[in-house]
Amino acid sequence: MLLAAAALLVSACSPGSSTTASTVSTADAALAALPRATPSALSPYYEQKLTWRPCGVPGFECATMKAPLDYAKPASGTVKLAVARKKATGPGKRIGSLLVNPGGPGGSAIGYLQSYAGIGYPAEVRARYDMVAVDPRGVARSEPVECLTGPRMDAYTQTDVTPDDEKEKGELVAAHKEFAEGCGRDSPRLLRHVSTVEAARDMDVLRAVLGDSKLHYVGASYGTFLGATYAGLYPGRVGRLVLDGAMDPSLSARRLNEDQTAGFETAFQAFAKDCVGQSDCPLGGAGTSAAEAGRNLRAFFDGLDRAPVPAGDADGRKLGEALATTGVIAAMYDETAWPQLREALTSAMKDKDGAGLLVLADSYYERDENGKYTNLMFANAAVNCVDLPAAFSGPDEVEKALPAFEKASPVFGEGLAWTSLNCAYWPVRPTGEPHRIEAKGAAPILVVGTTRDPATPYAWAEALADQLASGTLLTYDGDGHTAYGRGSACIDSAINRYLLQGAAPGKGKRCS
Repeated sequence: MLLAAAALLVSACSPGSSTTASTVSTADAALAALPRATPSALSPYYEQKLTWRPCGVPGFECATMKAPLDYAKPASGTVKLAVARKKATGPGKRIGSLLVNPGGPGGSAIGYLQSYAGIGYPAEVRARYDMVAVDPRGVARSEPVECLTGPRMDAYTQTDVTPDDEKEKGELVAAHKEFAEGCGRDSPRLLRHVSTVEAARDMDVLRAVLGDSKLHYVGASYGTFLGATYAGLYPGRVGRLVLDGAMDPSLSARRLNEDQTAGFETAFQAFAKDCVGQSDCPLGGAGTSAAEAGRNLRAFFDGLDRAPVPAGDADGRKLGEALATTGVIAAMYDETAWPQLREALTSAMKDKDGAGLLVLADSYYERDENGKYTNLMFANAAVNCVDLPAAFSGPDEVEKALPAFEKASPVFGEGLAWTSLNCAYWPVRPTGEPHRIEAKGAAPILVVGTTRDPATPYAWAEALADQLASGTLLTYDGDGHTAYGRGSACIDSAINRYLLQGAAPGKGKRCS
């Protein structure tokens, strides 16, 4: 994965749940499979023909697929979904289509296909599969959810998320409300129908339209939840599914946020241990503990809260605590970004120049040099807020949870707790709940977990592999978010063998 795709994640903005339960009750049912037969009302969608045309990057074709806006009322309206593919190159017999999704929720699958998967996946995989992507409903090219203008999004990303008094709490609540109201105003038709279940059902329509009897799929981060949801709904149609950087669907959203907060702390500790051994580390020299480096970073954030520093931004933005924290978090996704982070921190801490951290923050939010944002963060909130009940109902609940979040991460805990308030003011009610996914009867499913993954902690991969009746866990002992294509020949060969031969690695397989 590339840092340029830093938001291919369950972002730090992902919602939590007001329930205090950490997992679903053992009495709660797993996600139920849909009937094997396709309802007649859905036949027009399953039998549609796509019109392919060249698009963007040479070798890629694009098309538009229709899906029902509401699967409970298929005739009540449609949503248009953007699809792209790159046909199998050969040699070797074509296996089928390989659908890819980079996560988010909100990451553009088509953008990922054209910039990375369609050209960067191993040649032997691209030789045997048509590489395919669909932007999920509400994302990028598929009727994108919109919420705020660029200038208003700038203001939102700079909101103080460590409020010191009632005034600052009120400003934070107002920012979350403005964001939610903007989504409700600008995307009212679609906002109720961007759930992961609906996106998974769209994937089954695409499978049929492509002429495949089974779905072959590689999903990263949130894409693992999407892929696992597909398996739960259609276990008999599961082909070869790789779920890399897995989520645990049985957790409440508050627990997801708390676990993710601990994940960022784990990643930061690894960065800090590496940093203090380098000559250019601004958080301390040789002999400085990771905990002390964390305190030094926390003190830097506190200073920015009081007095932001210039960042050389054409729009006049300065580097305050919120954007600095986001910049650091962005670099936790890929250890190859650690030197860039050291340089950016040195400039900000010693030279009062926040430009480097601002670049990292902008990459996370997918903000371009002209001040325009993709719809990543809008779709991220829209999907998360409909998939699960909100983490907190208001500031009082956040304050009660602060000790737990700050224990999970002394560096990031306070800010991530307050950020988890975003779904409290969402304009539509959630339609999902935490649930197990068992997918009984599915072919073997490969779940991949990274031991020091910041955004999808390793315990989530263990949990999902255990829930799935046919799940096999492949472990990468390393840093960064996800494992496939990130430099481990052991991981890559195991995944490639599974994709090409259908053979999952043996139980307990670990790579470094």
